[in-house]
Amino acid sequence: MTLHPDLRMPTAEDFERYTPEELAGRMNGLSGTLGDRLGIEFLSISRQRVVARLPVEGNLQPAGRLHGGANLALAEELASVGSWLNLDPSRQVAVGVDLNGTHVRGVSGGFVTGEAELVYRGRSVMVWSIEIKDERGRVTSLARCTCNVINTGA
Repeated sequence: MTLHPDLRMPTAEDFERYTPEELAGRMNGLSGTLGDRLGIEFLSISRQRVVARLPVEGNLQPAGRLHGGANLALAEELASVGSWLNLDPSRQVAVGVDLNGTHVRGVSGGFVTGEAELVYRGRSVMVWSIEIKDERGRVTSLARCTCNVINTGA
């Protein structure tokens, strides 16, 4: 399994040299990814916390509210990127294996912002807790994503 050809994962030195916001800028605009299609924009990244926003427009269900699947795609994107930041991508990959979410408030416009926090880091599994909020700071969805760490043998 290889990384997206346009992506250069941050190195240990990058985490020392750049702010979480500067690192996030490097993660945006990866053409051909689901995150790109949904309009996900990373705002801040670190090994413990990943923040990104998603436009509601273009990600609606037929009833005119943000699609629950778009919320879950945002949640898994945050957890997956966060997991990769904790690995050596030359010999490991992380894949989502469990994702659950509860949608507690509908959103019909603007942006939602997801914040993922690493709650467990083991050798073969990472668990992330994700809160998604509207522009007024109200929780709209809560999610948990588990990623398995796979050694590629490289």
